[in-house]
Amino acid sequence: MTRVLEIIVALIIVAVLGVVAGFVMPSTGHVDRSLVVGKDIRQVYDVMDNLRRFPDYSTQRSDDPKIQYALSGPAFGPGATLSWTGGNDKVGDGKLTIASAQPDFNKIDPTVKHATIIWNLDNNWHGNDKHFTIDLDRQGRQGKLTKITWSYDVAYGFNLINRYSRLYIHGDPDSLIQYSLSNLQNVLAAVPNVDYSDLIPYIVQTKPTPVLLISDSSPRKDGLAGLDDVMNTDLTAIKAAAKKLGVNVTGPRITFTTNYGDETYSFDVALPIDASDLTINGQSYTLAAAKQPALSADGTAPVESSSAPASDSSSSAPAAAVVLKPGELDKDGRLVVDGKVRATLAFGGPALEGVWNGTAAGVPQTRDMLKAYAQTHGYKYDEVVHRLYDIQVQPEVQDDKGNITTYAKFDVYLPITDSANGGTLPQQTPEQAAGIAQPSLDASGDQAPAAAGSAPAPAGSSAAPAAASSAQ
Repeated sequence: MTRVLEIIVALIIVAVLGVVAGFVMPSTGHVDRSLVVGKDIRQVYDVMDNLRRFPDYSTQRSDDPKIQYALSGPAFGPGATLSWTGGNDKVGDGKLTIASAQPDFNKIDPTVKHATIIWNLDNNWHGNDKHFTIDLDRQGRQGKLTKITWSYDVAYGFNLINRYSRLYIHGDPDSLIQYSLSNLQNVLAAVPNVDYSDLIPYIVQTKPTPVLLISDSSPRKDGLAGLDDVMNTDLTAIKAAAKKLGVNVTGPRITFTTNYGDETYSFDVALPIDASDLTINGQSYTLAAAKQPALSADGTAPVESSSAPASDSSSSAPAAAVVLKPGELDKDGRLVVDGKVRATLAFGGPALEGVWNGTAAGVPQTRDMLKAYAQTHGYKYDEVVHRLYDIQVQPEVQDDKGNITTYAKFDVYLPITDSANGGTLPQQTPEQAAGIAQPSLDASGDQAPAAAGSAPAPAGSSAAPAAASSAQ
């Protein structure tokens, strides 16, 4: 009996000591990890103030391959929410909500040295007021590095179980931060290393448009002058084909980039027309969108097709031919019109639009900016299936001495297919939702000319790339 009483007393003492120890323990918990990445603070800020990329760098998917994510609330910034449903206890169910982001996204410029983003966390971890804080600090001699400090904070209150859980804060919370930071570095490494802080992109809905086009190329060493010569020759052939077809050209030049190589720039130059039903050699054809080329049996080379598209007076044509004739389809499913001229339906669907005012030398960098912006904001794109293109809304004007009197205006487009990680594509970019206007030329076009081969610097434009080699 005495032994039993001793055991009971010992247990009581242990319990009392446990309660006392619990009350002595801190009522809050904190853990943080840091990493320096070779990216501008604006790119890192956009990724972290945008939960669309979280599944790409979070360790949750490796912990539970069957995890399901759902986005809700605003597409960007405070209020944006990412919920998940896990298939095991380690991940469980939960959600992240962006609580604050300072400064605002449109204030993140090269002069900003620090930014802070807070995510509220709701999951099965012990405690209350759980949140992640992401502190971003500009570093490096030229300010091109960013130190990311990702911390986790929790309040335990007077709940003794929660207070004891502080002993395990270096478990799941710490490991998620540590390994997710490593994954984040890989995600950021894939983003083009360009400064897009002056870019004001919009999400636009494009309509399918019938076009006539020619696929061509120009050596990079020939510069803009050589490219213009090739394009002007192609445009003359396209206009002649349009006249022969009895259709009208309805808009300015469109250029689709197929390969911006180191030595050669390959492209499709096109003009929009006012008809999607064409008559070639007395036969009627209805234009369809281009498609990916079919590959040969060994899977290495595209196969030219000689079958015609569906029409009101034809059936399937014979097998492949070496020389394509008018009315047949090329390897991309485009209708052969005459010589090098093809017809197809272009565009259709959402695209990320950027504006460049200046010489054609600035268009390639604008394309890179759009790709970087799409990646940091979680917009999907595929350059092979849906190529980037630009429309020369206003041509460049020079005086008789070759000096630029009016800059060209280009609308540059990156087709986007969906939003990353199963979310719906936003209707607007943050800039668009905030009512920030895209740059435009002065009504008079009276701006200081740029140096030969470089892009000008009107308001809302970014610095031109070093090489002036193409309109694309």
